[in-house]
Amino acid sequence: MITFETEEGFKFTLKQKLLLKKWIKRVVEEQYGKKLGDLSYIFCSDAKILEVNKQYLQHDYYTDIITFDYCEGEVVSGDMFISVETVGSNAEEYKETFERELHRVIIHGVLHLCGLKDKSEADAKKMRSAEDRALSILA
Repeated sequence: MITFETEEGFKFTLKQKLLLKKWIKRVVEEQYGKKLGDLSYIFCSDAKILEVNKQYLQHDYYTDIITFDYCEGEVVSGDMFISVETVGSNAEEYKETFERELHRVIIHGVLHLCGLKDKSEADAKKMRSAEDRALSILA
């Protein structure tokens, strides 16, 4: 099951939830041959993502997404915190629409749960390619 939540007191409305759920499921099952477990997306502010980053990862910086991996075997499960503010800043920086950048970040977390990494330059290229491939099937 996929759930979309918003940080308490933070104003954000996700559009096309059903379409996004079907897309995520398709990527997990068809592109990676895994089973969809429970995915929870929490849309939040920069302040909240910084708090989560400090508390759980001991990182003192802002980011667009933090993914907590609860996968077991071939079942993809996890919690993903997404900073809507950082997604907006990144969309401007990369000259991308907010919606497309948001979709990229949404699938980025799923790709991590499917086993992709992005710490090295080579892995980051693979991740970007996988994101583009996933985005191409979002109709």
